[in-house]
Amino acid sequence: MSAKENNAVISKLGEWKESHPDLYEFILFNIMSNVATITNFLVLWLSGALLGNLIENTPFHWFIFNYSKSEGGLNGFISFLLAYICAQIVNFFVQKNVVFGSNTKMSKSIPWYLLTVIVAGIISIWLPPHVINFIKPYVGGFAATVANVVNIVVQVVINYPMMKFVIMKKE
Repeated sequence: MSAKENNAVISKLGEWKESHPDLYEFILFNIMSNVATITNFLVLWLSGALLGNLIENTPFHWFIFNYSKSEGGLNGFISFLLAYICAQIVNFFVQKNVVFGSNTKMSKSIPWYLLTVIVAGIISIWLPPHVINFIKPYVGGFAATVANVVNIVVQVVINYPMMKFVIMKKE
């Protein structure tokens, strides 16, 4: 592609962005969320492997969280929790700086972000064993990865409106 063709494509994308700013932002939010998604999967897989050597695969049942041995037990719970926390730290800064270009004071945005990720986090830690239990007969050992994909979709449904309208709202 020539430089002239590249400039034409970039110009068309710029025009589209200006005529569809909300759709562009949502698409960018989802694309940039992949940075957090990659972090999430890497931490999930690494912590699962590392903790598997350190933590006996014992069932974990506390509050609303029920991880049987077949759903990962204590190792699964800790792995999903660590993956979620690391992904949300990365996501906050990526979304604030790249997607929303927010100048909101950290003292205003962090409490709302923490509330949002805690609610989404409780759902995301509660949900996996249920998804794994349901899907494991169909996908076997891939069930934890499918459960993580379901978590990511749930997080987008919760996080995007909160970030756009509350957390990253421009002052």
